[in-house]
Amino acid sequence: MREPRRRPSSAAAHARLRRGAVAARAEAPHTPPRSTRTDQPATPTQQRARPAAPYPVADDPAVPNGPRGGGVLDVVRVAIVMMDTSGRFVLWSPAAEELLGWPSETLVGRGLEALLGDDPELLRRGREVIAAVLRDGGWRGPALLRNRDDEEVALDARLSLLVDGDGVPFVLVRLADAAKLGAVERDLALQDALFEQSPLGIAVFDRQLRYVRVNETLARMNGLPIADHLGRTAGETLPERAADEVSAIQRQVLATGEPVVDLTVAGPDPRKPGFRSISYSRLHDRTGRVLGVTGMIMDVTDRYRAVAKLEHARRRLALLNELGTRIGDLLDPVRIAQELASALVPALADYSGVVLLQAVADGDDLPHHPHTRLTPLVMSGTAAAEPSPLADTMMTPGAPITMTEGSLFARVLRSGIAEQLEAPALLEEATTPDDPRLRASYELGVHSILTVPLRARGIVLGLLVLSRAGRREGFDRDELAFAGELADRAGSSIDNARLYARERAAALMLQRSLLPQSVPQLPGVEIAHRYVPGSIGTEVGGDWFDVILLPQGRVALVVGDVMGHGLRAAATMGRLRTAVRTLAGLDLPPATLLQHVHDLADDLAQGPEEALIATCVYAVYDPASRRLVLAKAGHTPPLLIPVGESAQVLDLPSGTPLGVGGVPFASVELTVAEGTLLVLYTDGLVESRTEDIDVGTSRLSAVLEGSDASVEELCDRVIGTLQREQEPDDVALLLARLGSSGPLVGGGSDPSVLSLAWTLAAEPTAASRARRLVRATLIDWGLLPLLDTAQLLVSELVTNSVRYTEAPIGLRLSRGRTLLVEVSDPSPDPPLERDSAGTDEGGRGLQLVHRLADRWGTRSEGSGKVVWFEQAVPPDPPVHGG
Repeated sequence: MREPRRRPSSAAAHARLRRGAVAARAEAPHTPPRSTRTDQPATPTQQRARPAAPYPVADDPAVPNGPRGGGVLDVVRVAIVMMDTSGRFVLWSPAAEELLGWPSETLVGRGLEALLGDDPELLRRGREVIAAVLRDGGWRGPALLRNRDDEEVALDARLSLLVDGDGVPFVLVRLADAAKLGAVERDLALQDALFEQSPLGIAVFDRQLRYVRVNETLARMNGLPIADHLGRTAGETLPERAADEVSAIQRQVLATGEPVVDLTVAGPDPRKPGFRSISYSRLHDRTGRVLGVTGMIMDVTDRYRAVAKLEHARRRLALLNELGTRIGDLLDPVRIAQELASALVPALADYSGVVLLQAVADGDDLPHHPHTRLTPLVMSGTAAAEPSPLADTMMTPGAPITMTEGSLFARVLRSGIAEQLEAPALLEEATTPDDPRLRASYELGVHSILTVPLRARGIVLGLLVLSRAGRREGFDRDELAFAGELADRAGSSIDNARLYARERAAALMLQRSLLPQSVPQLPGVEIAHRYVPGSIGTEVGGDWFDVILLPQGRVALVVGDVMGHGLRAAATMGRLRTAVRTLAGLDLPPATLLQHVHDLADDLAQGPEEALIATCVYAVYDPASRRLVLAKAGHTPPLLIPVGESAQVLDLPSGTPLGVGGVPFASVELTVAEGTLLVLYTDGLVESRTEDIDVGTSRLSAVLEGSDASVEELCDRVIGTLQREQEPDDVALLLARLGSSGPLVGGGSDPSVLSLAWTLAAEPTAASRARRLVRATLIDWGLLPLLDTAQLLVSELVTNSVRYTEAPIGLRLSRGRTLLVEVSDPSPDPPLERDSAGTDEGGRGLQLVHRLADRWGTRSEGSGKVVWFEQAVPPDPPVHGG
């Protein structure tokens, strides 16, 4: 219940009434009243009513925030006042009382002077306004009145003529806050302007999602007049394809209140492909009551196509980058072909194949004559979006490609210009009509083919064949150009790989030609070897191995590694191996031999700018004594695996690599049990990027320990542990199972390996005694075919020793695979072979040894020397008891 107002004193009320003023600045007629009674016919005055121009008003103040209500009347309160034709107040509504503060009991029943005071000018103007209302039926204009608190209030005044049932006229006055009303009118005008002039489609839907209002832009976009939208839903005005999607979105927004902003959907008209951006939000009044949904629709076809074009370009760039990543570091033409085919499916095609010239796939030189139908081609890479037997039939990996003269492949190979086929019937141009690949392509639904040359330096290396099938659109001009760019990049990579493969093949051929083609097998030692080039991404290295037969049935086992890769490393390895073999013929101790090789490092290097740096391990094994002597120059340590025992890493004095110097080389001498396995290898076998060398050595030991397999089988097992993709370096492996097949001294049970030794006095009769000992021994051994030569040569050697020394002379005969004769004396100077003239009486002894012996040489032994020669034992020597 509202608290009653305090009635002011009569004098104060009249004073305030006199200070109030009606600011009627225009007397033009205004809109006639709409709320007149229709029981009586309209008076002529009412019929003559017409709008009147408003009075000019100063800038309106901003509309204050009013109470939140349910409609515009709650924002802009309209005060109702009624007067009779004489200006006497008949009704003063509560809204008027709230707007101006004057209570109704102060004014009702009184005339204008009660509100305007006794100012004659104001009263005259008031009566003129009433007269205008009676004459024209209405009046509108601004008014500036003072409220009860003596504050000016800007009002919008609207006066209308009313007639009751008895025909008595009254003046209806409606007053509203001018600032609030002006703001509402501006908002409505702005809304109308935005709604009607907006380039965007705008619509308002009620709670049943029926159009309440729609602008002309949206009507044009939908192809229907505005009237055909009102009262209908979007599902009733849009084609079925778009109606379901839009209706579902509207229902979701209406139910949840979550707006949908800038959602791109396809245009509703399938005859005009395009795209729209739709935004929907729920509409509420000031009390929060849901009124419906508002929508804003924008045609974004151009924007979508621009974005799609940018996205298309981005995907192409991403594909180029991906292709570069996949093939950039590959050096195998076939792998590059496969990666190229895989990268383009399904991004660019449903099926892809890469056809290379056979010479390119093999790393050979390119043919110098133009390509013809006889040019050998091979399908080097294939990929399919949906792999199937039919796809394999159409593109068989590794299959040779035959083509007819004038066919699609032949034309592109010869011209170097890409071609495109769009009709299925034209696919026969790619091959012969009875080709099973053609039938497979028909069954797969292939309808579009691009055939693009793979070129490098103006030479066609092969073809890139792309196919699309099913409902996928055919290739366009942009895709043809893009495929050409892909092919050019891939062609350069393929040619680089071909050149690398050719150089690598040359280096590998040189490397293999410089390695032993076969190793000698001698009694008491079982030997196997392997050489594995580095992975395809690396050049050939300088790893090597060698097996060298030494006097007295001994054998030298060598493994080394030259720093560097390529042809230079292979050539240096050949020089180093030759130097080691040459020095091994002198029968030098391992440490001494390595020192001599180190002294030759500058001469063995490729040039003064490239120093020779190499590692090496050199081992000498004597089956007779089972003595093993080893020395190494910075190399990986050998493994020694006795039968039934764990592997031992031989801790040898590690001299510096050959060519470095600074640390002397030292030998280690061991006596090994029969059946012991000696493992010599290069670091590529046990070292990788992902694990420490100790891990690789442990893995190697685990493979070899506790196995009684042959050394050949063991070599295969060891090589099988290599991960070729992770082993960039080449590998040399030498396995030797050390042990004899029987006693190696005279009187043993096995006559195939025998040895006898004597000491001779340094006197003239020493030569004749040596001949007798050799003759008796060879007759006993059944080696009569060697008798004459052996006696002659041993006589020359003993005579030479008697001539230059006075100390005792040693004579030793060993029979194994060869007959070995050794003559030793304390003189350190080796004998020198010289050319003798025809009249010379001497100097022909060593010439005879050189010509008649299979092998001969000299070595240091203690403070003296040993001169030896070998003769091959006949395969089936006659058995003779002497």
